[in-house]
Amino acid sequence: MAENVKVNVHHLTRVEGHGNIVVDVRDGSIERCELEIVETPRFFEAMLRGRPYHQASHITSRICGICAIGHATASLRASERALQVELSEQTKLLRKLAFHGEMLDSHILHVYMLIAPDFLDVGSVIPLATSHPDVVLRALRMKKFSGDLCEAIVGRHTHPIAMTVGGFTHFPSREDLERMRERAVELVADVDATVELFGTLPWPTFERETEYVALVHPDEYGFIDGMIGSTDGHELPISAYRTVTNERLSPHSTAKHAAFNRDSYMVGALARYNLKHEHLHPRAKEAAAHLGLEAPCYRPYMNSAAQVVEIVHCVDDVLLLIDTLLERGVEWEEPAPITLSPGARGVGACDVPRGILFHEYQIGENGLIEEANCIIPTGQNLGNIDLDLRALVPTLLDQSEAEITHKLEMLVRAYDPCISCSTHFLDVEFVGK
Repeated sequence: MAENVKVNVHHLTRVEGHGNIVVDVRDGSIERCELEIVETPRFFEAMLRGRPYHQASHITSRICGICAIGHATASLRASERALQVELSEQTKLLRKLAFHGEMLDSHILHVYMLIAPDFLDVGSVIPLATSHPDVVLRALRMKKFSGDLCEAIVGRHTHPIAMTVGGFTHFPSREDLERMRERAVELVADVDATVELFGTLPWPTFERETEYVALVHPDEYGFIDGMIGSTDGHELPISAYRTVTNERLSPHSTAKHAAFNRDSYMVGALARYNLKHEHLHPRAKEAAAHLGLEAPCYRPYMNSAAQVVEIVHCVDDVLLLIDTLLERGVEWEEPAPITLSPGARGVGACDVPRGILFHEYQIGENGLIEEANCIIPTGQNLGNIDLDLRALVPTLLDQSEAEITHKLEMLVRAYDPCISCSTHFLDVEFVGK
């Protein structure tokens, strides 16, 4: 077993943005073990100040090219609560449908193109296209469906244009919905094959008990609105989100860390599964059983397995939502009216692919945003990643340098971190052994 190990990973591959893993073990004791976030802050909250409320969702959708609909939806819900907007049932259904499209797009990207190469012994999706072409073609078919679904509902996936405060500016036709339903039915075979593939993978067994936080609903596995739930037994309104997040600065991260009842907590697919798995559709529950996923699950690597379960759930829910919309008929409707009042505040929350997302705005009686606050899922996960790394490293000291590096990278990737919106190559150096 190694007594002295130094690991410096600059920068992680197959994650969004710049992050370094730094580990220093001396005489068998961990002196340093952390995920460094070295990106420059982007100051979207400052960009919002002084801007009209109806621009907020379009500005904040630029925070992330993967969760653009999620940011737009959280932004709209914050504005709508501040402006006392009551949404129609049709608006709620259409937003859920678009949200499912984005959830599918992001999860498929992560499990197939960022996670699968770890298990299939290739460095990226590029050689995977040669070694496992059927797997890559399946992923591309599924991503094409999810992107087209988003386009049909909100105009496009990246930076949606058809959602506005109080409703929509564009509505899908009956033919659009019928076509997407046919494709969703055809997609079921690819979804089943996805479950089969990931059921064969040797998921690492490392576990560490922690607190999980997600939006909860009384009767559905929902992603928009609800209450803030915790596996430590707490349930709070969305407006009390600061009580949960408790953001704090970290000397090794340009992104803030968060903590609720413990030193850290986890958000994302595994948190959602642990808190509301009983509301999954039947086929999703069967997928969880096939993948060996049981609640409570304290294995962070299984976050990716929980994403596969959510893929099954979302496809089945897409079919139900489209059937409901076809039965009701989609009709043109004007956005719901607003009420302007001095210093009105509103909080919006969505459970985007990487976890719970908060937007809070104060809007003046002139319709301009006076204050803004956004708390991103990856920032909430960073403290938990650090503690997972510290618990994992001692279990790896009898392995080779390559194996240690691989397991550490896989752990961080399991969280599906969105540090920014770029990917970099990896350079690993071990010194001082």
